[in-house]
Amino acid sequence: MKTLVLTILLSTFAFASTLHLATSANPSRLNPILATDSSSSDIAGHIFNGLVKYDKDSRTIIGDLAKKFYFEDNKTLVFELREDVKWQDGAEFTSKDVLFTYQVLTSNKISSPYSAGFRFVKAVNTVGKYKIRVLYKQAYFKAVETWMMGIIPEHILKDEENLMNSKFNTNPIGTGPYKLHQLEHSKNIILRANDDYFEGRPKIDEISYHVIADPMTRFLMLKSGQLDVGGVEPMQFERQLTPEFFDMFDIYEKMSLSYTYLGLNLRRDKFKDQHVREALSLAIDRDEIVKILFFKHAEVCKGPFHPSSIAFNENVKKPKRDLQKAKELLREAGYDESNPFTFEITTSNSSPVRPYAAQILQHQLKKAGVVVNLRVMEWQAFLNMVVFPHKFDSVLLGWGLSPAPDPYMFWHSDNDVRGGFNLIGYHNKKMDKMIEESQSIVDKKILSKMWKDMFKIIVDDNPYLFLYIPNSITVINKKIKNVENSPSGIWHNYIKWEK
Repeated sequence: MKTLVLTILLSTFAFASTLHLATSANPSRLNPILATDSSSSDIAGHIFNGLVKYDKDSRTIIGDLAKKFYFEDNKTLVFELREDVKWQDGAEFTSKDVLFTYQVLTSNKISSPYSAGFRFVKAVNTVGKYKIRVLYKQAYFKAVETWMMGIIPEHILKDEENLMNSKFNTNPIGTGPYKLHQLEHSKNIILRANDDYFEGRPKIDEISYHVIADPMTRFLMLKSGQLDVGGVEPMQFERQLTPEFFDMFDIYEKMSLSYTYLGLNLRRDKFKDQHVREALSLAIDRDEIVKILFFKHAEVCKGPFHPSSIAFNENVKKPKRDLQKAKELLREAGYDESNPFTFEITTSNSSPVRPYAAQILQHQLKKAGVVVNLRVMEWQAFLNMVVFPHKFDSVLLGWGLSPAPDPYMFWHSDNDVRGGFNLIGYHNKKMDKMIEESQSIVDKKILSKMWKDMFKIIVDDNPYLFLYIPNSITVINKKIKNVENSPSGIWHNYIKWEK
């Protein structure tokens, strides 16, 4: 009897603390090399590790699964792996897993935009159980950062014939601080602490992701304390929070590493005329969008690279609304009141702001004689039926940004493929050449100049109508201890959080 009571007590204690989070959509694949949507990426990030990661300041790359890394010459990168890492099923992590991950990413077994990061790799060789030597065809400025990609287990997947539809994608085994315990679509996704995690067992026993598509429901759950961490929209922050809320939560606000844009499908004839794209840009009042939707918690986006990046071109000014010129350009392209330029904006309801942004765009463009139809969809349907098959006039979307930009993934013609990140079909031979030349440059001053030139070309071409950079307003229940804010945000030390 005493043994039974003790077992019950230990079981209760083992999962005594739960961190409650929300995600707006079901994850599509909890496999780091296939996770392209934010829900999948966020959750997979708890389960898997890369060889390296950014430090808390997002400036320096440090070891993760690798304890040490260095260049033997400008084309040879060596990783010395940790010897104390186990997969969550107890198997040992070795150099074979790294080689296997590379082989899968560069094979025809999968379709992944992340494969592009390995295009300059000539060979990956194992040197015993705990060392990897990567040979590059040429010097590559993102050679180290590429290996932040999550590593997958060779012993589980080596005989998998169809990785795209593998059971592993919903039942993953990683090396990370948390293991998948439960996956209930449209309900709960529960992760449990990995007792054998190489950096030490996380202090919080469980992470429970509540799948909540409706933004208002997420907000109400946060206000009532049912969620421990969440994002708050500026309108909510300014008008809908009570003093009691601020007594319950700590607030962390910073400029997000993201931007929102209206992407025009350049495969469609109506958008191939650069003057039409310019007219649409001139018809938009971005300051008004920021003022209405964000108050002081965002700024106008001027182009494809973040203002904190060395790629940002400070000489490119934000677009100013000019309705008269917009109308003139549309008339020159053959559009007038009897033949108005008409197109559809498609976006997702996973964001509480973007449907409203779409309505503002519709209203603003109407003043230039442009007829805009709106379509708002559920996130997974939006991705699978519209974005990835390129079946849209325009999409209102956002990108999360790396501290080091990679124009190749978004702006090179090669990535105008299904599953690639060149979603809008942008083709510019001059840009392709500049991107290709930049890939082998490691001097940051030279790279900065090249990126700034690309920044201006992209802005002038208007493949995207860049809109705004929102602030990230994150709130955390004060019951959560050991939270440390940093330039990268709050999550860098989350395995040390306590509740």
